[in-house]
This record gives sequence, structure tokens and C-alpha cells, in this order.
Amino acid sequence: MKLINPYLIFPGNAEDAFNFYKSVFGGEFAIVSRFKEIPPQPNVPPPGPDLENKIMHMSLPLKNGQVLMASDACDGYGPPVTIGNNIAICVHTESEAEGKDLFDKLSVGGKVGVPYDKMFWGDHFGQFTDKYEINWQINYSERGGH
Repeated sequence: MKLINPYLIFPGNAEDAFNFYKSVFGGEFAIVSRFKEIPPQPNVPPPGPDLENKIMHMSLPLKNGQVLMASDACDGYGPPVTIGNNIAICVHTESEAEGKDLFDKLSVGGKVGVPYDKMFWGDHFGQFTDKYEINWQINYSERGGH
């Protein structure tokens, strides 16, 4: 396992929050991806004008090597944000096989939201809530990014 990082989910204000966190922690954003960048997906409507500039994923590397990550939860792209589901543990693995193994073991008895598979952005990724109601994201990147 390479890293475990916090992943914060916001009700549409991730960019504002992360500009604040950047002012506190310093540094530069490593990734800022917006919903308008999502390629067409089966059974998922394209984001409307009110969602297209919301944050699909962003990351702020911290000085200690950890990365603070976030996204906006928007209608049609995940459940609404409530206290308790607005943070996940994101595990970055050293291999696709390690990611699949951790996903399969940790998700037993839980609820899978996104099956572990290769995603349109190139990483292998999956997310689930385990049987103890803890939200997890498992990610393997051949590029080494977050």
C-alpha cells in the first residue's frame, strides 16, 4: 500500500473549500477535474449547465507527502451529502492486483457503489461502504497520481 488519504465530499462547494484549505496549507492543486470532462456514460445523463463546472475530483498535496482530495456530490452523480457520508478513506495501492484484493476483502458484507475496474481517467478505482458504514475508495494509478 502506498498511501491512505482523506477524501472529502461537498454539496457543491468543493472549489471554495479547497481554495480556503490551499490558503491555510499552501501548495498548488495537483488535479482539478470538472464534471463537464466526463465522457458519455451509459445510463448517466450528461451534467447540465449548473453542474458542468462543479468538481469531479481535485487534490491538494500537503508538505508531509499526504494529499487532501475532494469532489462535489451532485444530483445523478452519487448520493446527496449528509453528515457521515461526506468523507471517505482513499487507499492508493502499489498494483492493480493489490487494489482488487483490498477491494474484494474490505467490501465483504458492505454496499458497493462503484465496482473496482479501469475508469475513463485511466486508473483502476472502486468505492464502497463497508459493513461498519465506513466509506472507502481503492485506487491504483499506473501514473502514480492522486
